[in-house]
Amino acid sequence: MIYNKETFAERLKTDDRTVIDEIYAIYHSKIFRFSLAYLKNEAESYDVVQDVFIKLWENRLVLKKDTNFDAFLFTIAKNSVLSLFRKRITEQKYIDYLEQAATSNTQGTEEQTNYTFLKERYEQLTDQLPIKRREIFILSREKGLTNKEIALLKGIAEKTVEDHISKALSFFKKNLGMLGIWTLLFYFLFVE
Repeated sequence: MIYNKETFAERLKTDDRTVIDEIYAIYHSKIFRFSLAYLKNEAESYDVVQDVFIKLWENRLVLKKDTNFDAFLFTIAKNSVLSLFRKRITEQKYIDYLEQAATSNTQGTEEQTNYTFLKERYEQLTDQLPIKRREIFILSREKGLTNKEIALLKGIAEKTVEDHISKALSFFKKNLGMLGIWTLLFYFLFVE
């Protein structure tokens, strides 16, 4: 079937849901193969494909008529793959920490208690952030979106996103820093 890529942006802006099927038919296997080449994991690669099309739909109203869909979709895919790599690194740091803590006979329970306490404190502090700053911080640190993606999603300037993240990090550092060295380690591993 032949599709007219030049009309995709306009059709998306008018909430034409059939255009997603057309775009999916053209790009899903390409994005999957691209993701699989880097991730070496089919389930994660399917997640990237799904993430790309969700982000496409969420950003449909900011697309320009002359949007290059090849570049646009593969940029989203690349960012999703990088986000998964960051998540893997964070998870690996935590697994390494847990393995090290498990081998330590005297401090294992105390360290787990410290981690649980710090995680709860982090969640309490996250809830204390102003709503918009909290949303931006979570999109950045927990969802792995770039500042540019957040700015597009929220319809604000990239500098505004940077300002919110910077203020949130300062807030965490100030409030967690009072709790000692383990808190600072938690901050640098899991927050910053």
